[in-house]
Amino acid sequence: MDNVYDTLLERGYIKQTTHAEEIRELLGKEKVTFYIGFDPTADSLHVGHFVQMMVMAHMQKAGHRPIALFGGGTGMVGDPSGKTDMRKMLSKEQIEHNVNMFKKQFSRIVDFSEGKAIMENNANWLSKLNYIDFLRDIGVHFSVNKMLTAECFKQRLERGLSFLEFNYMLMQGYDFLELNRRYGCILEMGGDDQWSNILAGVDLIRRKEKKAAYGMTFALLTKSDGKKMGKTEGGAIWLDKEKTSPYEFYQYWRNVDDSDVEKCLALLTFLPMDEVRRLGSLKDSEINKSKEILAYEVTKLIHGKEEADKAKKAAEALFSGGSNMDNVPTVEIEKAEINSGIVDIIVKTGILPSKSEARRLIKQGGLTINGEKVTDANAVITNEDFKDGSMLIRRGKKNYNKVVIK
Repeated sequence: MDNVYDTLLERGYIKQTTHAEEIRELLGKEKVTFYIGFDPTADSLHVGHFVQMMVMAHMQKAGHRPIALFGGGTGMVGDPSGKTDMRKMLSKEQIEHNVNMFKKQFSRIVDFSEGKAIMENNANWLSKLNYIDFLRDIGVHFSVNKMLTAECFKQRLERGLSFLEFNYMLMQGYDFLELNRRYGCILEMGGDDQWSNILAGVDLIRRKEKKAAYGMTFALLTKSDGKKMGKTEGGAIWLDKEKTSPYEFYQYWRNVDDSDVEKCLALLTFLPMDEVRRLGSLKDSEINKSKEILAYEVTKLIHGKEEADKAKKAAEALFSGGSNMDNVPTVEIEKAEINSGIVDIIVKTGILPSKSEARRLIKQGGLTINGEKVTDANAVITNEDFKDGSMLIRRGKKNYNKVVIK
């Protein structure tokens, strides 16, 4: 049987480990319970979380048991890792709503039936803690000097780090200890920005329980230029189809740089690595076939085969100059809104999030209506722009929206 550690290594997931040989040996000989934490700061997971969901799926397929830990408790504080500013505080109701949305998205990739995987919420223990008991029991094991050298705090110290956030590392370390006691969880995994927090939990279990515990981080999903993947001019690429339509989601992967195709196929699909390498090595116009396969496979995983088929057909219809626009993302406007400015319509329908972004796109020559480039940001939309009751807006080269009158 293949060792999942080798699979993760070959596909490019693993960035750092606390004990590489021991972890590989463990994963090869016994069923390991591991966890990954997700703070519910939004009502949908995004592309950045997708890598971690894929790791969970690979681990589960190899017989290991995942715990998806939702941070109902830590979400009340906010993780300072990778952030230059303090996160905004969410209410308990918002956090609960976000956790419920996450659960739906997770279930597409990870099988939670019959105890094969566990969903937990750290509010179940963090919200009941007695502060003095926690300080005496857990705080005593943390060195402030050591904490201040952690990468997650270094960036924030210059700008100002609140005591609230300083507690985050203790809370995450305690999560690992609690999951170890409840479920025998011995491995914490997460994005590489979580390395310091993971080390804190590994160390806490060794001190409190006198047992071995392990940590592993994954490379963050970045483009070849080093920037985080999953952002467009319209904002983040979400896994919720109400926030990012399956067509837009498909188009995002269809348009990745040639140099990122192989990495994305390895990290975000289950295609065999021989096929991944073959598709990644194609050149010039041939690489477009690889991008279509990438877009289809990723969309199918997140939104299901039916939505992936629709997105593929819509893309093919538009790029071949076809007239079938049934599957193109569609927005509606009231009849009374005709004769409004194009910028107002784009923002009101949610095609772009702000007027400044809409104006910038027009200035850059990146907006067309029914195939005609828009050059004036003050242009007004009239009845004549609606052919057979609809108007086709294109952003950049490949992002389309159909606007129809209610």
